[in-house]
This record gives sequence, C-alpha cells and structure tokens, in this order.
Amino acid sequence: MYGSNLKSALALAVATSSLALCATLSNAAEGVALGTFTEEQFGRGAVLYQRECASCHGADLEGAVAPAIAGVSFRKSYSSNGINVGDLFNRIRTSMPPRQIDVLNEGEYIDVVAYVLGRNNVLPGDEPLSGNYAALARIPFSRSDEGLDSATTFIAGEAGLVPSGSGPSFSDLQAARNNFSDWLYHNQNYKGTRYSGLDAINVANVGGLQQICAYQLDTFATMQTGPIVHDGVMYITNATRTAAINAATCERVWDYTWEPKDRSVWGNSRGVAIKDGYVVRGTSDGYLLALDSANGNLLWARQVADPWLGETFTMPPMIFEDTVLIGPAGSENAISGWVGAFSLEDGTQRWRFETVPEAKAGGGPTWGNPEDIVLGGGAVWTPLSMDLAKGELYAAVSNPAPDLPAYLRPGENIYTNNIVALDPRTGELLWHKSIVPNDDHDWDLTQVSPVLKAAEDNVSRDLVATVGKDGILRTLDKNTREALYETPITTILNAEVPVTTEGVFACPGVFGGVLWSGPAYHPGERLLITPVIDYCARFVAANEFDVVPGQMYMGGGVEPANEQSGWLTAVDAEGGDIRWRYQSPAPMVAGVTTTAGGLVLTGELTGNLLALDVATGEVLNSLYTGAPVGGGVITYEVEGRQFVAVPSGNAMLTFRTGDETPRSGSVIVYALPE
Repeated sequence: MYGSNLKSALALAVATSSLALCATLSNAAEGVALGTFTEEQFGRGAVLYQRECASCHGADLEGAVAPAIAGVSFRKSYSSNGINVGDLFNRIRTSMPPRQIDVLNEGEYIDVVAYVLGRNNVLPGDEPLSGNYAALARIPFSRSDEGLDSATTFIAGEAGLVPSGSGPSFSDLQAARNNFSDWLYHNQNYKGTRYSGLDAINVANVGGLQQICAYQLDTFATMQTGPIVHDGVMYITNATRTAAINAATCERVWDYTWEPKDRSVWGNSRGVAIKDGYVVRGTSDGYLLALDSANGNLLWARQVADPWLGETFTMPPMIFEDTVLIGPAGSENAISGWVGAFSLEDGTQRWRFETVPEAKAGGGPTWGNPEDIVLGGGAVWTPLSMDLAKGELYAAVSNPAPDLPAYLRPGENIYTNNIVALDPRTGELLWHKSIVPNDDHDWDLTQVSPVLKAAEDNVSRDLVATVGKDGILRTLDKNTREALYETPITTILNAEVPVTTEGVFACPGVFGGVLWSGPAYHPGERLLITPVIDYCARFVAANEFDVVPGQMYMGGGVEPANEQSGWLTAVDAEGGDIRWRYQSPAPMVAGVTTTAGGLVLTGELTGNLLALDVATGEVLNSLYTGAPVGGGVITYEVEGRQFVAVPSGNAMLTFRTGDETPRSGSVIVYALPE
C-alpha cells in the first residue's frame, strides 16, 4: 500500500521543489557538501511514519491530534530563529512518539526525518542522510520567499468590530447557575459546578434516550470541545473551525475556519466564550479572535501569544464584564506562563499576571538554578473559575520546566502547580496555594473548580475543589486555604520517589490523573464526581539536554505502562470519603454533568455516552456514539424539551481504546422521544 504513496510523494516533491533544488545546487557549487536522503530512506520512512506517527500527525502530515508536519508554517519553524533540520532530527529522536523512550532505533529515526523532508519538497540525493547535526543543519528547508501571513498582529473584520448578533449579557452570565435552559460557560457557570436543574430526563426514563441529530465538523482534528448553548444555538470548535448550529436539530447556522497566520503549536481547542453577540476563542498560532454570533463573520483577531516560544491557546476563554480572560498552554515547551485580560471590543491587553516570574528571570528563592539552565513552565490550559461575591478569579497554574529533573530547580517553584487567586479587574495576586511543589512527574494542577458557597450549595463553608495529574482530589476551605482532605482517586505509586537518570516507575504516569475535565458537583447528594485516568509510567531524567525555543523541554523521557483504564469517582464534598466508583476500560477525560433528575452524564474513550445514578453509580444507560468521547457532555433545553449533547471524535490518540482509527469530529444530540 505504501508503494503508490511513495511514488506519488516523490513525484510531488520533484514537481514542486525546483527552488529547493536550485538552493542545493548553489551550495554544491560553493563547495558545501550537501547530502539529503536516498529514495530507499524515504520509502522506509514512509512505512515507519504510517506505523508510528500518522495517527497523531495525519496520514498526509496534515495534522490531526498533533500539529501538521508539512507546509509553510512547519518549514519556517525549522528555518528561523537559528533552528534548523538538525534540531528537527533531535526533536524527533528525543521526544517522538511523545514522552516515550526508545521506540525506534537511530537509523529508523533518520528514515522518518528523510520522509518528512521529502514530503516538504526537499529533493532526494545519492548519499544517505545521517544523524550528523552539522550536515543536517546545512539542508535548505524553507525558501526565503516562503512567507507566513503574519505581517500584522491585529486583523480587523471587514464588516467592522461591532457584532450584529445578540448574546447573553453579563447579568445573564452572572446568573447562569440558575438558568438551566442554556449552557453559557464551559463549566456551566463561573463557579464551575457543571450542575443542571433540568429533570425531564431522569433516573426513571433515561433508558429511553435516543439520538436526535448529529453535526459533522469534517476534519480529523481533536474533538475536545465543550459546547456552549444560548437561545437554542450551540457553539462548538476544533483546532481551526468554529461552528454555530441549531441545538435542537443540528442544522448549520454558520461556520468559520481560521487560516493559521503563524507557526501552529498544538491543535487542541476546548471551546468558546460568548457575550453580547461576541463569540471568542483562541488559536494554536497564538491569536485571540472574536466572531459575530449572528453570522460567524470575523470581528477582530489579535495575536497575543508567541507560538515561536511554544505558547498556544487550548483552553476555553472566560468573559468577565467586558474583558476576555485566558492563558497559554505550553509548559513542556519551557514557556514563561501567564494569565491575561484582553478587551472584548478589540483584544487589546489590559493586564497580565506572570505565573513563573523567578523562572523567567533565570532563577530565584523558590527555584534555584545550580546548573544555570533555562527555566520555565507555569502554563494555564484548563477552565478558569470565579467567586463573584469575593471578586476572586482562580487559575490552575501547571508544571515547571524542564519537567523531570527537579534537582536542577530545587525549591517550591512558585507559582507552578498552584491555585492562584487574582483580582479579575487588575490581575493583582490575592493569594495562592501550592499543591504539587517541586514537581518532577509533569503532574500539572489542572482544576480549580467547582467553587462552592456556604448556604448556597448545601455545604457548611466556602470551598474550592482542586485536582490534577497527580490523581488526588483536594478540597480547600477558601477562607483558611487549608485542605479539608486529600483523597486519591486513581492508582498512586512511588509518588514521593524522586525521578533520576536511573529512572523510577510511578503512578499516575505523565498523562495523569485528571486532565482537561474536572469535577462536577451534585448539591442534593453533596458529591464531587471526577473523571480520571489510571495509567502508570517509567520516568527517566536525562543526563544532558538542550533547550530549543518553542520545542519540547521535558529533560528526560517517559515510558508508559501497557495497562490503562479510567475511573469515575464520587467523593463527599466536605468529608472526602468515596461514595462510589465506576471503572472504565479506557482513561476517562470527558466532561461530567450532574442533573436534578438524579443523573451523572459523561462519556468514555470507548465511544459510549454514559448515564449513571448519582446516588449509587449504577449505569442506567450506555449509548455508543461511534468514536471516543473526550469533550464536554452537556444538557440544556429548547422550547421546553431537554437535550443532551456529546462531542465525539479523536479525543487523544495516546490512549488506546481498541480502535485507533482516526474519526471525523462530530457533536451528537440526544433526547427522549416526543
């Protein structure tokens, strides 16, 4: 099957690479010896790529759950800022497949690079490609006239900056926790409870749930979106597309495709925020953009993150008053993380809170730096939450970098793996709490919700739940900032054993724990219900490692175990006792919703939509969606009828589900028969 692909790819490379050939001949004329690769290496690399890389980067290198590794943006990534094909080889050899060790041998890695070069219009030659850095660095990878469309960091919409459509007001967003017809924020409301007071679908009739409609996004990009619903319209995303559909019929209202203007980092998008006709999201190339809710027209786009440093947007934004709140992912790329506030009207910055100020300065009292290495991390990539009464914005700041050799950054590493409370109007730090200090397992703090209020949420004190990739649920008293309990919700092993160059087997592995979907709260049962991953790994710190701006900076490798599964765990919100647990054959990463109908709604990477009894954990219904469920499962009402929406598609192909076939992303809507 690879023979025809090889011939086609080689033919395409020969047909479209005359400028690259001219550059090669010019260098040869100047006496520079340039080997590229042989056709045999290209052919072997094609086979290896399809086996090890295609499920993440796409069969045609076009990108899927991982970025594209062909095209102008990719070539520029290894032709700019002193980065070259030698760095590309080192990146592939040391970190691909992601966080795994010794998957291929040296020659096989070279063959993969040969294939990638050929698919990016570099011509084959007579001499085999080698791993010699100096020789690789001389290979011309991108023409000087091959420019990206990033001449401006601000793009104004052709029809102006003001939306013609409508949307929820700030008062509506403030009252979202009492409005169950809509789903106005990624986690339902600012407090992030993910609770719905709808009860038309309940424990007695959920067995009759049936599919009503589906909407296809027609790409293999990851489907981690958390749908938003307002006034019968649903807003969904993937890496580049944003769509508005009828929430009751799945009919298209509009869709908009963002054409990347700069280097793209990670192609994950978990949704939008909406207010007053603005539909706002981030992009993988560092832009914040706003669309008109009426028609999907671009209102404005402003590049506020730097993808060349490894910054990228994956989180759903939050809108507070007339300000968009967001932060970039990319701790593993050694970024210096931040949380930022930007004008809803045009994206201009209002404030920025630096999450790793000491690391950005090269070290400090809580970091140290005995070997004078590059320090970074502190990305923010999961939903924010807020206590409106206190005027506190909560962010989960993630891991330090380099990720694994903690002995090279001794100390607590402020503010990594901290819950950080900020003033949403000024960005002033109000307080912080360290959860996983001096992390050496890439155990990000990922969740700072739900926020529970005394006399409002059936609890006796003000609480905030925190959980992350270390697999422990902690609930803090927000007034004393002390943990009421620390409850393990997945397998914990060797958590206190330092990661060394000899390696250590520990649980959870590098994938967690809890990833992008956190606890949901049920006020009647007073339960926090959390999806979690059970997946261990062997962690190894590297003896030597270099930093390449914008590239992975793990400082070692991780070899995941063969066994993996998932849990849905119900924990008493104030006492920390486990009420019940459901075990899934695959990691659980989908959003969870609880309802007044006594239900827990969520999904599995096996492709099932689950409805469980919130009191007992009994599975009341399981419906196969056709692809892994990794986004936000939500419920809402249109014209008096309750619906359940489920994103289905490529959730995260590092996890095995028994069927690794890439699937086009879709949103499927269910309801009871009329």
